[in-house]
Amino acid sequence: MDLITRYQEVRRRTEKICSYLQTEDYVVQPVVDVSPPKWHIGHVTWFFETFILKPYFMGYEEYNPDYNYVFNSYYETVGNRVIRTDRGNLSRPTVIEIYSYRKYVDEAMANFLRGEISNDVKELMVLGFNHEEQHQELLMTDIKYILGHNPLFPAYNPEYSAPHFEESAADSFIKMDEGIYEIGFNGEGFSFDNELNRHKVYLNAYEISPKLVTNAEYLEFINSGGYHDFRHWHAEGWDWINTNKVEAPLYWHNIDGEWHNYTYHGLEQLHLKAPVTHVSYFEAYAFASWKGLRLPTEFEWEAAATQFYWGQRWEWTESSYLPYPGFAKAPGAIGEYNGKFMVNQKVLRGASEVTPPGHSRITYRNFFQTNLRWQFTGIRLAK
Repeated sequence: MDLITRYQEVRRRTEKICSYLQTEDYVVQPVVDVSPPKWHIGHVTWFFETFILKPYFMGYEEYNPDYNYVFNSYYETVGNRVIRTDRGNLSRPTVIEIYSYRKYVDEAMANFLRGEISNDVKELMVLGFNHEEQHQELLMTDIKYILGHNPLFPAYNPEYSAPHFEESAADSFIKMDEGIYEIGFNGEGFSFDNELNRHKVYLNAYEISPKLVTNAEYLEFINSGGYHDFRHWHAEGWDWINTNKVEAPLYWHNIDGEWHNYTYHGLEQLHLKAPVTHVSYFEAYAFASWKGLRLPTEFEWEAAATQFYWGQRWEWTESSYLPYPGFAKAPGAIGEYNGKFMVNQKVLRGASEVTPPGHSRITYRNFFQTNLRWQFTGIRLAK
């Protein structure tokens, strides 16, 4: 596929995600971790303008110099920026203005891509595609948080259909022998720098579940008083649930003794057979402890992943987000993409129902802080 076609395809998908929104939906920021949708569509546009057009397209005129301040996310190399907590205060630029900005950059990119493109720029383009696709997943989860915290629980898209995933028929845990396993990306195609430097790890013998924990199983944990038994929680997790009055996964609501949860269709009765989702690492760890089991490490997950179905949920692991041996940050702003976040976070493996095409691979390393749960996070057990 040529670069122009790939570029247009990625950009259209972002706009399709936003096509179900009302103008007012674009501007809401309920919590610091959720960005207004209009900021996302401006930021991914800024990425192409900043890293492709401005340095490589001779004669390109910047759309608005203020937008570097508005839409820079965390790139210290590129300059000052609106702090994350203030994104929801940006009533201007308007949604219409941001779409005009998007159109302006798209037209410039089309002209740029008709010329000769160096291999270095092609690599940046591919990174830009993958960057925007990551934001497509963030858009979906941020939109769910925005609408799911509206007291009316409006549907995002009544015709939304979650992808169908196969489920293992086996109940017995998969047994993995002790030994040396190779971990990390290898082969052709795109990967992020945090997946690189394939290396060997030694693993003791272990067993891993072929299935994700379901809502029904998690409900047993709730009904048994799991949220009120300190023995299953890290001290920090225990403080977190008590400070925030957490009694169930995000989006769960007990209405007249019946559990419901918010979905893209609106508020629905809880589907007991579905994999539990929107749980923090603290909750995943506590559930595993309650079961007398544990979470797998990211290396155990990757070594066994060809033997079970995955892709419905981002699965918490017991691994801290750290660099692989030989990891080196790229020079300049691009080097800020992953490396500087390798502290105080846990790795998640797998994918989710809103992960874009091409972002589901066994070596993909997602990462979040232990208290976060607005992503489609779930639980797989090990022992």
